[in-house]
Amino acid sequence: MPVFSDDVQLYNTLKLLFNRLVEQNPQATESVNKSRLIVRMSLRDPEAELLIDGKSIPVEISYGPSNSRPDILVEMTADALHYIMLGELKLRKALGSGQMKVKGPVWKSFVLEDIFHQGQKLYLDVLKEQSLS
Repeated sequence: MPVFSDDVQLYNTLKLLFNRLVEQNPQATESVNKSRLIVRMSLRDPEAELLIDGKSIPVEISYGPSNSRPDILVEMTADALHYIMLGELKLRKALGSGQMKVKGPVWKSFVLEDIFHQGQKLYLDVLKEQSLS
């Protein structure tokens, strides 16, 4: 059974997480700004899309389908993202095992490590607030 019951629950959780991350730790997005990359995260089970725009200062995160052309497309299940954010699935292992697929230069996807790492510190509290933990 998936962690998130539907896309609304997933989007609410991600919005709360990333808003809190930017408020409490704005330097977590510095590597994305320095890269000037646009990253689309395409999630499934449930389906959701995030666009992380490193060309905007500060980084802008859009939720839902977007017409912007990404430099990198990251595809995974919402559960895989959940386990990455819990720290139970490492980014490199997710890539190596195929749980996370990247279209575009794979090495550039590691620009997300700072966001994931800093987000892990807040994720459990966000899950509790959303009654998911």
